[in-house]
Amino acid sequence: MAAPEAVRQIIFGAFPRLWPIDTCCYNTYSVRPNKLDACVRRKRVLVSMQAQSSSRVSYTSKRMSFFHCTNKAPHRKSGFGRLETIMCNCEQQENVSSITSNDQDSTRSKMEKRPAVGSLSEIVTDSTQHAEAIGVDGITKHVNGGFTSKQKMPIDGLIKDPVHKSSPNPIEDEAWNLLRDSMVYYCNNPIGTIAANDPNSSNNLNYDQVFIRDFIPSGIAFLLKGEYDIVRNFILHTLQLQSWEKTMDCHSPGQGLMPASFKVRTIPLDGDDFATEDVLDPDFGESAIGRVAPVDSGLWWIILLRAYGKHTGDLSVQERVDVQTGIKMILKLCLADGFDMFPTLLVTDGSCMIDRRMGIHGHPLEIQALFYSALMSARDMLAPEDGSADLVRALNNRLVALSFHIREYYWVDMRKLNEIYRYKTEEYSYDAVNKFNIYPDQIPSWLVDFMPSKGGYLIGNLQPANMDFRFFSLGNLWSIVSSLSTEDQSHAILDLIEAKWAELVADMPFKICYPALEDQEWRIITGSDPKNTPWSYHNGGSWPTLLWQLTVACIKMNRPDIALQAVQVAERRISKDKWPEYYDTKRGRFIGKQAQLFQTWSIAGYLVAKELLANPNAAKILVNEEDSELVNASSCIISSNPRRKRDKKKKSIIV
Repeated sequence: MAAPEAVRQIIFGAFPRLWPIDTCCYNTYSVRPNKLDACVRRKRVLVSMQAQSSSRVSYTSKRMSFFHCTNKAPHRKSGFGRLETIMCNCEQQENVSSITSNDQDSTRSKMEKRPAVGSLSEIVTDSTQHAEAIGVDGITKHVNGGFTSKQKMPIDGLIKDPVHKSSPNPIEDEAWNLLRDSMVYYCNNPIGTIAANDPNSSNNLNYDQVFIRDFIPSGIAFLLKGEYDIVRNFILHTLQLQSWEKTMDCHSPGQGLMPASFKVRTIPLDGDDFATEDVLDPDFGESAIGRVAPVDSGLWWIILLRAYGKHTGDLSVQERVDVQTGIKMILKLCLADGFDMFPTLLVTDGSCMIDRRMGIHGHPLEIQALFYSALMSARDMLAPEDGSADLVRALNNRLVALSFHIREYYWVDMRKLNEIYRYKTEEYSYDAVNKFNIYPDQIPSWLVDFMPSKGGYLIGNLQPANMDFRFFSLGNLWSIVSSLSTEDQSHAILDLIEAKWAELVADMPFKICYPALEDQEWRIITGSDPKNTPWSYHNGGSWPTLLWQLTVACIKMNRPDIALQAVQVAERRISKDKWPEYYDTKRGRFIGKQAQLFQTWSIAGYLVAKELLANPNAAKILVNEEDSELVNASSCIISSNPRRKRDKKKKSIIV
């Protein structure tokens, strides 16, 4: 690489080829200004690449949080309020869409719109008879005569029939139109999707921003549709918003932290009444309700980065110097030493999808599943070099410890519940069975009826003398996807979902957690949160966006019929209800009392589920296969577990 080009890539990071440097782009090399500081000044620096002669430039230690793009005309809003540039002075030097295959849209068929069928058991027991009626034929049909060069090996023999053409689905068509209307443009390039796009809502709060976690299903949907530009732009632009400066006070984020969201702001250009500029303004939690930093943003970013490379075959993005540095900074932040004795990540309440006070502070399962998946994904993408040896070693050690910890201590089924019921307490020894001093009286009465004879799940949280027995859907589903749970445990989780269909799916999939906190427990744990009332929002509400995680988990375990039935339940009303953010009541019959309509990740979650059911092989971009070395290491730990040893009979040694 020529010296100017190398300097250009490192300095501009995510934007090396999006526009000519000498026309419109300004970068601010300063710490992101405090919004309360009235004396902040932005210094614009126009960089001349010809002045750079060295082939390598060290990264600046300060984060570039504002990026400007000059526009020679005002902005307008189109569709349902999408920010769109009429004319921008920026021109792409390299067309990112060159890697996009134009003929993929024409060859990708859609699932047929099908009438609702009976209970889930009818599909499971009579799938052959009803295959054509419920659309299983498009999923399970084997292709005779081998595979063409463009086809990939199926998951357990399940692939989409490339010849079969299904009739158009008006719900899918509407969803795609809504998803594209939610796209946000920065300097004439798509950069993400806003959280919600209700044209009739005057109170948007922060739903007009691009959230990292919210964009993940949107990004996967665009990947599966063959539209790669927006995903690539999102990955690289959010990387440049990553905090790089060291923590200087309690208001500055730690190194490696990804923002919760960002917004494209259009402001007038100084000295020109007819020109405007686009500004990326990130939020690291300092303006969020509760002021909680997002722990899951960086983990989701790594997962999406791996999915992009696996689906497009374009590994140049993950191999970039700035991207490799971003991955390492996230890992160092997560793997930093602390006071905790456990391999799980210690976080505060509200640091993930459940972003309000819900009693998940400590070691919530959702964070651990995403953490494990991000570690596995990062290990696949890290470039081999001498400087990464220690990081890779720490990563592998953490994977072994984390997988053992979750599989051994978070798992509950009927056998484990009976074991906890007979626990002895106050054990003080190295070989204690009740290591966390769990009191048997903690087993809630609802769990006795909820736990099926066949099935089990991973509990929501584990701390000294405290087990949170609530079923958290995202944590369990992503444990399956990432192989954090064993194969037997993964099947048992899906068995429980089938057995408790009326509780977890009912009239709208999928319960974010079960059961809801009620009465005095709700008052104490949530602080009487008026939004998290029982069976609403995060407190037992039903979230359609969870359809895509459910679908990936079911396809991985070769049980797509479960996800198919859930999608059909959602199709009965989600479009008529205007794509709500969540549903209320035990069975999910009411639209959430404060739910946003036209919620983008409800739309995208449905689309990803439909695309994956039509082409199950594509789920591989999200799945982490179980590592045999990790399994062997975990087996060694289990074999040395004192509780396991007590079960074995002592053998006499003959000399």
